[in-house]
Amino acid sequence: MKTHNIVLLPGDGVGPEVTDAARLILAAVSDLWGHDLRTSVKLIGGVALDETGEPLPQATLDACLKADAVFLGAVGGPKWDGHERRPEEGLLGLRQAMGLYANLRPVEVTPQGAVRSPLKADVVKGVDLLIVRELTGGAYFGEKTREADRATDLCAYSTHEIERVARVAFRAARERRGHVTSIDKANVLETSRLWRETVTRLAHTDFPDVELEHVLVDAAAMRLIQKPRAFDVVLTENMFGDILSDEASILSGSIGMLGSASLGDGGPGLFEPIHGSAPDIAGRDIANPIGAILSVSMLLHYGLGLIDEAEAVRSAVTAVLASGRSTADLGGWESCSAFAWAVAQALRNTRTAALHGRLMHWG
Repeated sequence: MKTHNIVLLPGDGVGPEVTDAARLILAAVSDLWGHDLRTSVKLIGGVALDETGEPLPQATLDACLKADAVFLGAVGGPKWDGHERRPEEGLLGLRQAMGLYANLRPVEVTPQGAVRSPLKADVVKGVDLLIVRELTGGAYFGEKTREADRATDLCAYSTHEIERVARVAFRAARERRGHVTSIDKANVLETSRLWRETVTRLAHTDFPDVELEHVLVDAAAMRLIQKPRAFDVVLTENMFGDILSDEASILSGSIGMLGSASLGDGGPGLFEPIHGSAPDIAGRDIANPIGAILSVSMLLHYGLGLIDEAEAVRSAVTAVLASGRSTADLGGWESCSAFAWAVAQALRNTRTAALHGRLMHWG
């Protein structure tokens, strides 16, 4: 039996609560499929600043680099506003140190889930898109200056940075519906003009079988609300992807619904819900754990290669939602921990039924 070492980074706000949900699902998978999934907990973000003075302690970084996969809860909160060091430095530094340049954020709206969206059900029903966001370049990582009355954030990209994340998007499209929408602001930004030229060239030379379109970011933001089913794979730079993926989360009814995977060239991946630390509800056991649980599904799939187990976790979430159970942000009454336990039970039921079916077939 192969041992898989998984580092858990609960972080701040609701991070510890949704990390507990993730740990519960990992334990269920380990038990039901007989895997040796070993977890360890490390500090990151604001809690790490409080305890060590560093948002990304060296011990945390060392453990993450040696792991098979890393799960993050959330970082940040108003408690650390105005401090010289920010909790978010820990996350940005971890992504950079792990070489994670591609962030995958899937958005899927089932017929049952469509009624939970603030948009009309006939607009969002059937949405199935994947946002591929460049993660280590752009304004978030560019040179920064600050004076009393002036500040700058340099947005910079190289052709290498653009090509490597574009390849991820094109390869994903080949496994989906064969269409990539590349988002930029090429009518204004020089980095976007380089982005558009590079993506176009790569499509022509290496991916002629994938359909490519270019859309300006403001038009894409409107289309996400008006015609979200028009998207298959969305490719975009760091800041645009951060904003658009949060907008896209509302299609499914709540920002708490979406997980993500941050990947590089080999080495462990980082898996996290996209909802942030939500300090206003922290400690109340009312956070939506679905994003965390679906991040576990992505961890199993992309991080450990356990594809059947990953799909079983996704199916368990769908089954619980279809039964009418949901958290407060979706209009329901389930606590974070109760919903996670319901998913774990649905996972057990699914696994038991599958094993019974195999025994009947063999018999």
